[in-house]
Amino acid sequence: MDLRAELLKSIWYAFTALDVEKSGKVSKSQLKVLSHNLYTVLCIPHDPVALEEHFRDDDDGPVSSQGYMPYLNKYILDKVEEGAFVKENFDELCWTLTAKKNYKPDRNGNSVVSHQDAFKLWCLFNFLSEDKYPLVMVPDEVEYLLKKICTAMNVELNSCELDDYLSQEPQGQGGLTVWQFLDMVNSGRFLRGIEQEAVSMAIEEVYQEVIEDVLKQARTPHGYLWKKGQLRRNWSERWFTLKPSVLSYYMSEERKEKKGSITLDKHCCVEVLPDRDGKRCMFCVKTSSRTYEMSASDTRQRQEWTLAIQTAIRLQAEGKKSLHKDLKQKRREQREQREQRKAAKEEETQRLKQLQEEKERKLQELELLKEAQRQAEILLQEEEQRRRQQHEEMQRTLEIQLREAEQARASMQAEMVLKEAEAERQRKRILELEDMQERLQDALQQEVKARQDEEAVRYAQARLLAEEEEKLKQLMKLKEEQEEYIIKTQREKQVLKQEMENKNKCLEEAQKQLEEVRVNRQRVDQDVMAAQRKLRQASTNVKHWNVQMNRLMHPIGPGDKRTNVSGGGFAGYQPLLAQRDSSLK
Repeated sequence: MDLRAELLKSIWYAFTALDVEKSGKVSKSQLKVLSHNLYTVLCIPHDPVALEEHFRDDDDGPVSSQGYMPYLNKYILDKVEEGAFVKENFDELCWTLTAKKNYKPDRNGNSVVSHQDAFKLWCLFNFLSEDKYPLVMVPDEVEYLLKKICTAMNVELNSCELDDYLSQEPQGQGGLTVWQFLDMVNSGRFLRGIEQEAVSMAIEEVYQEVIEDVLKQARTPHGYLWKKGQLRRNWSERWFTLKPSVLSYYMSEERKEKKGSITLDKHCCVEVLPDRDGKRCMFCVKTSSRTYEMSASDTRQRQEWTLAIQTAIRLQAEGKKSLHKDLKQKRREQREQREQRKAAKEEETQRLKQLQEEKERKLQELELLKEAQRQAEILLQEEEQRRRQQHEEMQRTLEIQLREAEQARASMQAEMVLKEAEAERQRKRILELEDMQERLQDALQQEVKARQDEEAVRYAQARLLAEEEEKLKQLMKLKEEQEEYIIKTQREKQVLKQEMENKNKCLEEAQKQLEEVRVNRQRVDQDVMAAQRKLRQASTNVKHWNVQMNRLMHPIGPGDKRTNVSGGGFAGYQPLLAQRDSSLK
């Protein structure tokens, strides 16, 4: 989010606060005052006639936000320079205008946050709100901000209770407005049992971290760092504050007297130093021009500072000015990706639903076709029955006529002689009847052919239905094969799992046997060593007794000389002693 978008959010609150009638328009006199104050806090040279000249052709009525935006962009926002003004003063101006109208703390003084803390929460809300108007904060960002505040107080946020509250609270545009958010915090529902001073300190810490881009700062009472001087080379205790581009240090935590700063860029680095000069937990920050040596109170604090400085250097290397702007953009991209995945899932569900409905519709159409075919077969059978009845009636009529003709012919033969002329007429009539019979037979053959054509059409329809049934069976068969494959895969997975368990059991038994063999080997080794010790002891005893026997077998008298004794004395014991030594060995 760039500087212009940040400023517009605060100005939007000020503009809507001046819109008392909620008509979307503000009088020119109020806009003059607002513009003058904006010129002042943004440190821009004030042009008193610019607003009048901009709306010279307009009437004296109020001005809408769309009408004010060109003036705001041209004469104010286009002239703003980052770093030339104090943004906190600008936010306080807009907060003062909007809080008078919209912020309603508890009149009995039971509010959880003070008016100054409410201002900081308002700034945090503007930073984390969406870039569309009216400004709202989505539930994910609400939970993120409350977790940051609770973490600063070393307490845990009850996410379930927050979800219940958000589900009960009416949300417009998919999130909470700043006034709903402040009412939620002031209700004490999520900060019960915590003193107002602790809440204020936590809000201040989160405000400095998110709004002022303070990546790290010392914490009382043991948060001061020792810094080694450049000229005098003495150690001084300083209060440090880290931002993405600079590491500043002050005389005390009030930050009234700034002693210096270390400009950070992508070429800087931080290193841990060994303890020396009576200082412990040392580290240094190396820049292109100088190396700054510092000492922390403990190892944990040194690690926190080195990690924070490395984060600042990484931001400089990536060309990013604010850590939390980058984190906010990443969270927004993650929400958009979740929304896209959710929309894709809903679209897939809708598509599957449509396919199911299309399938059901086709099945219904197939049932209707089958019903129509059954009705057509019934009608065809009725028509065939009717034609058969007609044919039978015609055949009976023809048979009657033939019998009558036979009777007439018999009578004519009986009276042939007398009625020759009558017989001739009767023959002509018979010929006519025979001709009629032939025509009737032709008609019957045509009827049979038409019936055969109808049967061919019915057979074609039956074949089409059979093909459709065959396709449906193939589809069901594919589905059954897929289910059988899934079942087979699950069975194979169970078999593999059982084999792995059996192998593990065999491996455990082998390990146990190996352990028993090792134990037995150690026990045998101990027995062998004990036997060797006993053998050495016995050998030592034998040698001792040999010496003793030698002394006993050769007593030395006064004045006697040693003489070799053969046959008797000690020489007789030599073979026995040698045999004993060999047996012991």
